[in-house]
Amino acid sequence: FFGTLQSMLCTRTAAYLRQNVLNTVCRRHASSASALSVTNLQSRWKSLTDVERTTITDQLRERQKGDWKDLSLEEKKAAYFVAFGPYGPREPFLKTGHGRNLILGIAIAIGVSTGLYALSRVVVPGKPRTLTKEWEEATNERAKENKINPITGISSENYSGPGFVQSK
Repeated sequence: FFGTLQSMLCTRTAAYLRQNVLNTVCRRHASSASALSVTNLQSRWKSLTDVERTTITDQLRERQKGDWKDLSLEEKKAAYFVAFGPYGPREPFLKTGHGRNLILGIAIAIGVSTGLYALSRVVVPGKPRTLTKEWEEATNERAKENKINPITGISSENYSGPGFVQSK
């Protein structure tokens, strides 16, 4: 009689009092009812309310205080999921199929850039007229006439460098 009475008694937890929420949480003893509440917890975790999640977490915490050999396999799986499961801040940033989309996006970007490069090579004319050897030699003559860089450059005495000529 006292076992069933004790399992029916409800207490308010300190976490709820600190949050000023007056929710009542029923504590159960280790029984098949608590094992059923954690069955297939991974698949239904997102559909549970915050109160239900807190209740299950508190139940598992109380069960883990005892001998771990008394825990069922479902309770052990649920305890691991609650501690390390992919939800909340540990939810994976990249979803399934994200790698495929990433590779596809990179391939499209490379294709577009290659197409733009080929288009620019077709549309843009050849070398500009200022890159011919004759133009560069004329630039050297003009630099000597205007005495550009008379100390160490093309207008200095005994200068033997190429000047502005870069073409071969």
